[in-house]
Amino acid sequence: MEAVVALFIIIALALILIAALGIRIIRPYERGLIEMLGRYQRTVDSGLRWILPFVQRISKVDMRERVIDVPPQEVITKDNVVVTVDAVIFFEATDPVKLKYNVGNFQLAVTKLAQTNLRNVVGDLDLDSALTSRELINGKLRQILDDATDKWGTRVVRVEIQRIEPPPDVTEAMHRQMKAERDRRAIVTEAEGDKRSAILRSEGLKQSQVLEAEGEAEALMRVADGERYQKETVAQGEANAIELVFNAIHAGDPTPDLIAIRYLEALQGVADGQATKIFLPLDTSGFTNAVASLSEIARAGQGEPASRQIEDGE
Repeated sequence: MEAVVALFIIIALALILIAALGIRIIRPYERGLIEMLGRYQRTVDSGLRWILPFVQRISKVDMRERVIDVPPQEVITKDNVVVTVDAVIFFEATDPVKLKYNVGNFQLAVTKLAQTNLRNVVGDLDLDSALTSRELINGKLRQILDDATDKWGTRVVRVEIQRIEPPPDVTEAMHRQMKAERDRRAIVTEAEGDKRSAILRSEGLKQSQVLEAEGEAEALMRVADGERYQKETVAQGEANAIELVFNAIHAGDPTPDLIAIRYLEALQGVADGQATKIFLPLDTSGFTNAVASLSEIARAGQGEPASRQIEDGE
């Protein structure tokens, strides 16, 4: 009886051990491929899975995005310059069945494929274009690799060129060329600055001269306006004075003898000058009348009648 119990215990332990051997855990980023007797059966998602030990087998496929480093290689450009190029490839699995069964070593296959097509893409460009067209190279290489790896159940997300390194002598020549170009740009920039500075100075001088001339013209205009206003004011005053004198003379109704006396006083004032020659207006009739008037005044002072004096004078 004890032997039978021991046998059952041994069989139970064997069954438990066999059951434990069939337990598998698939992580969230993995997919499981179950094979029965070497033949693909189904694909299972993440979680706790159980398979028949020794009959079924489960293979795990990583579905995360991964990266492959393409080793550096020498590539000849279109203008026969040897450059060293390397790149990195980012890919992710889209079909775990194809990735498992359609390619034996995906990493090696995609690396060789990238190296071959990298030679073709870079070889179609000259050195300057290759150094300045990384985005173009990345896009072309990604499209080629994505189309080629589609049957392997993967998708090439992107391709990045890490470096494109020309030979040392070409690099030195490029450095000299770059330095010469920068020196030329510096000289051109300095010349442009001097030109601009000269133009600004000329414009400033011109503007100052224009403003100065405008100021002088405005000052002359104001001075002329002031002198004109002064002359107009003086002329207006003189005109008013003459008008007042003229009106006063007419209002006073002066006699000829008064006019004669004022005439002689004016002659006395003219004769008091330092001039050697004196020009007088000749009005004989007025002068004769003035003398006659003065004679009458003098005789009137002596008591003789004016008519008598005139007759004696005749």
